[in-house]
Amino acid sequence: MFGHLSHELEVNMPASEAWEIYATLGISKLLVEDGSAFEKIEVLEGDGGNGTILKKTFMPGSHGFTVHKEKFTKLDNEKHMKELEVIEGGYLDSGFTLFCVRFEIVEKDNDSCIIKSTIEYNVKKEAAANTSYANTDLVAKISEVAKNYLIKKKATENAA
Repeated sequence: MFGHLSHELEVNMPASEAWEIYATLGISKLLVEDGSAFEKIEVLEGDGGNGTILKKTFMPGSHGFTVHKEKFTKLDNEKHMKELEVIEGGYLDSGFTLFCVRFEIVEKDNDSCIIKSTIEYNVKKEAAANTSYANTDLVAKISEVAKNYLIKKKATENAA
């Protein structure tokens, strides 16, 4: 069973500034500091570009599982787009055969953008009850953490 979900969050920040967080491992650091979804994020391979592999340990009770590994499969600085795929554990242990997330920073105008998160998944027929694990809660949280960081960063820069 194939599924597709998406989430959008508007940010009053130029797309290029929002992309700086997603184009690097910066978003991972922010998510661990936030502490609501991830206990730990380890870089197993790579430097944040294509092919980078992360091991994410979820906070107890924050998700239906504790650990998964994901690989960055696309990073396009021109289009402000990053794709990742879960390659081990997590969703795959719950009957999913595919779980991919795409983050896009879409320019709205010179001073604002939209963080668009898209999830594509495929789940085995016998594990169809687990499709509830595929939801936008986590990508919404990631977008919110990024937005809050950008707002604080802008306020600090304006105060200086």
